[in-house]
Amino acid sequence: MTKISPEIDETMMTESILAVSADVSFASDHFPKYKLGSDNQILEEPRGDNNGPSLKEVVETETTQLSEQHKRLSVRDLASKFDKNLVAAAKLADEAKLREVTSLEGHVLLKKLRDALESLRGCMAGRNKEDVEKAISMVEALAVKLTQKEGELIQEKFEVKKLANFLKQASEDAKKLVNQEKSFACAEIESARAVVQRFGEALDEQEKNPENSQKTQEVEELIEEVQEARRIKLKHQPSKVMDMEHELRALRNQIREKSIFSIKLQKELAINKKAEENKSRVYALHGSETIGSCLRLQPCSDNAPLLSKSSIQWYRVSSDRNQREIISGADKTMYAPEPLDVGQILLVDILSNGQKVSVTTTGPIGSAAGLGGYVETLLRKSSSEFNVVISQINGQDHPSHSTHSFNVGKMRIKLCRGWITKSREIYSTSMLLCGVRGDGNAPAKSLFWQPRKGLSYVLTFESERERNAAIMVARKHALDCSVMLGGPDDEM
Repeated sequence: MTKISPEIDETMMTESILAVSADVSFASDHFPKYKLGSDNQILEEPRGDNNGPSLKEVVETETTQLSEQHKRLSVRDLASKFDKNLVAAAKLADEAKLREVTSLEGHVLLKKLRDALESLRGCMAGRNKEDVEKAISMVEALAVKLTQKEGELIQEKFEVKKLANFLKQASEDAKKLVNQEKSFACAEIESARAVVQRFGEALDEQEKNPENSQKTQEVEELIEEVQEARRIKLKHQPSKVMDMEHELRALRNQIREKSIFSIKLQKELAINKKAEENKSRVYALHGSETIGSCLRLQPCSDNAPLLSKSSIQWYRVSSDRNQREIISGADKTMYAPEPLDVGQILLVDILSNGQKVSVTTTGPIGSAAGLGGYVETLLRKSSSEFNVVISQINGQDHPSHSTHSFNVGKMRIKLCRGWITKSREIYSTSMLLCGVRGDGNAPAKSLFWQPRKGLSYVLTFESERERNAAIMVARKHALDCSVMLGGPDDEM
């Protein structure tokens, strides 16, 4: 939708004045003979042809075209589109109300069913009683899912109401703007029409009194006013507005392409600079400096001490390099940055034969593309589920590679497989959650979770994005419960 404003009209009028001034020429004291071609372009007739239309016919043609232009200025379609969107939003709100009523009826039915099963359990024994208890647990699970659907319904209802209010306000603003622009255009066209009428009257008087030389100056002034009226008419042509919009869109695309190319050049310069610096270094870090990647410490020369016989420790350093924080457990040649490292510089110390060598990243760790939007989508839900594989339990390798569900809720975290719950704990100060700090098959996809003291897991996700999103969502929910969720010995 194109929104027309008075400021745009002023720019259009300035450009239109220059174009019309270049096309029209009054070399004599008589009004020039011309025709209007396609797109209102002025076509001058050959000077040798004296059988062209009279000045009076030209004025009548101009008046007719101004009337047609006045009819085309109606922009009610613009306001009707807003009204249609507003009606659609109202229908969505009604559907949300019907869903809410259905949800309430479902709760009532589930409660009645559970009460009936509870009364039936007291009358049963043996295997029948176990079946009844299993049915009760299934009803409770259905109630939990229904509660989750209610949360999503409330959020959807809020978004629909917000959309309806926005469309209503936009419709009112559009109607005001339409009425304002229409009044401006009508006033200018009426003014132009009056000028043309005055010019016609002057021509009639000149035909009746051809010897009256005092009207010559007035006719020249009227010619200028007609020229200005023609400029006003050209200003309100929709084709001119569309041409300007296409030019602006093309300029924006060019600017976007230049920005992307500039960013690529900056990255290439940083890589080349880092490669030149690595030539004089003993060790270097390899890998993308963003979360979702894995940084590896590798020697740059054959004379470098073996890393397997060296002591390694990773640190977080603030961007101004004034603060330094040890990353507990990160003492391997490989480290996968996590969300807590975003905006920080990573430093690794290598101690061998009494000599210490330090290597840092070229800049602060950056966030992954699209991760912020994905996390915002997950936070709108009451809970988020991820498919994981248990790699370790209490530091020991887990032989089974079956898929489990890692559920991150607003009050607790649960690890289960089907109906079997491995662990379920609420957010507390004894809970730890961070990325894996050490070597492994896929450290960028793995995290360390300690639900309580004496129990810990290493979980591997399906992708790096899901691992980082799970950490960010869990820390946000824990913060809402006044709990700072981090790794071992992290300064939160």
